[in-house]
Amino acid sequence: MTITENNKEFQHAKVFGKQPEVILENPCRIGDGIICHPENEKHFFIQKFTNASTHIHLFIPASGSGSRMFQFLFDFLEVPDDENRGKVERFLNHLDDFAFSRKIAPAIKSKLENNEIDLEQFVHYVVSESGLDFGQIPKGLIPFHKYGYFILNPFQEQVLQAALLNGGISKVHFTINPQFKEIIESSLEQIKEISGFEFSIEFSSQNPTSNSIAFTEDGNALLLDNGTPLSRPSGHGALLPNLNEIDADIIFIKNIDNIQHQVQAKQPLEEIQYISGVLMQFNEELKALFANKKVDREAVRSFLTKYELAKNTDAILTLSDEELHKWMNKPRRVCGMVKNEGQPGGGPFWVKKDETITKQIIEKTQINLSSQQYNLMIKSSHFNPVMMACDIKGLNGEKLNLEDYCDNESYFIVKKRYKGKTVQFVEQPGLWNGSMADWHTVFVEIPSTAFSPVKIVLDLLEDTHREL
Repeated sequence: MTITENNKEFQHAKVFGKQPEVILENPCRIGDGIICHPENEKHFFIQKFTNASTHIHLFIPASGSGSRMFQFLFDFLEVPDDENRGKVERFLNHLDDFAFSRKIAPAIKSKLENNEIDLEQFVHYVVSESGLDFGQIPKGLIPFHKYGYFILNPFQEQVLQAALLNGGISKVHFTINPQFKEIIESSLEQIKEISGFEFSIEFSSQNPTSNSIAFTEDGNALLLDNGTPLSRPSGHGALLPNLNEIDADIIFIKNIDNIQHQVQAKQPLEEIQYISGVLMQFNEELKALFANKKVDREAVRSFLTKYELAKNTDAILTLSDEELHKWMNKPRRVCGMVKNEGQPGGGPFWVKKDETITKQIIEKTQINLSSQQYNLMIKSSHFNPVMMACDIKGLNGEKLNLEDYCDNESYFIVKKRYKGKTVQFVEQPGLWNGSMADWHTVFVEIPSTAFSPVKIVLDLLEDTHREL
């Protein structure tokens, strides 16, 4: 990363300034921003997708390491308490239930069984390069599931799921840490041989020039041993240029760790088809509305109401025909939302900015926790599982420049630890947050069974991750 004094000062001003304030109008709910289709309509959308020869591209951010999955082990070693002790006990008592346990060296297992290795040594073996290296390698390379004699990791299972989506014509694009590209490719070659499927797979990486400068609490850039400032990846919003490069009818975004054991995967697979089918129907109706220069305003009103697309429908309808065409000619996304059961992360909200109210996915970190806004945040009925179908082409079929629809002021100020020091830096507007702020957004309810992420290793003990 080339750091100039100008952008150093620019980032410093952001880090030590006030984080941009998000003004929530109210949470989106069923009938007020979130659509709940009955089963017969869901089946219609699923069939619409499966019967089409749609070019779908799965876009899966997958550069994150597996270290957070095992954080409770480090917490226990540092400050033991009842909460993390219970997690450690469950981890050790169920060790053989984890698919990755087959990678544990027999000598280590023997020492565990005979109490010849203490917890600190075993944790070091799990996360360090001299052992399993789960603290460094991408989470997607950690085996999640057992299949008889085989164990598979999320990279392998994501491409298997993609192969079942739409007659084998789906493509998968992983954003990865280039350091691990060779081992990821080797892992995917193995699943090709095992399954007999041919997969269309692409890789890209976050541009290191998008990194942010890390500042210490005293306001100075933290310098490395060679005298250069420490830089940190600036969040998944830095992947917007990667997304911008894809040419597809539908781009479906999901997280690498939201993958189920294949015997439990029928419903999640159908939800991807359902969400994609809704986007296809939305696009058909939208393009029909604006096929002619003269716009039928009552038909537009009906369309906006049907998809619960806007709060200010009357104001939109006062636009000229030319202005309406321009207003509707934006990237579009249909996002699945699950009922909020206390998961950490973002949710669907009506947000006010410059007297305009739009639908956005907002993270807790964007909200002033001491204000009335936080009361609106905790009243959210739904949660964002990151399952969304996107169309980044205009009404004429030509690709749009996604940078034009990003709210660059929706950045985050992040604090993290680095070698015992607190550092803070700027993260770019989140990929499905501020980076998609000016997109047309439709929220639809999906069941929570379609969402089974692995945030800590104990999540792999849930039924959706087991060969029942």
